[in-house]
Amino acid sequence: MILSVVLAVAVGAVPLRADGRAAEAQSAMHVAAAASRPAPCDLKGKVQFVDSFPDYKIQIVDSFPDIKVQKVTSFPDSAGEWQIVDSFPDFKVQVVDSFPDLKVQYVDSFPGCP
Repeated sequence: MILSVVLAVAVGAVPLRADGRAAEAQSAMHVAAAASRPAPCDLKGKVQFVDSFPDYKIQIVDSFPDIKVQKVTSFPDSAGEWQIVDSFPDFKVQVVDSFPDLKVQYVDSFPGCP
């Protein structure tokens, strides 16, 4: 047992987590998943509010938001413009009270980055 650990360290083996997966592989997957998501300020389009399996968890705030959102009825083409739909969304959100992915402030004008 000790010989295998020493041998693994000597040859530069990848450290394993408790479940046996490589720590570097999990880190790379997390970075790749984060890279595929648009920046908070770039979120625009048709949004569906769900109770489970969201793309983003959001918290509604009155100050210090990550993105300012304007609800529109059609053509959500600019950053921060969201059209609420029941089917075929561009992304799904769940409103939470703690540990959000994004903090959202609803505005009547000038949506996008604060």
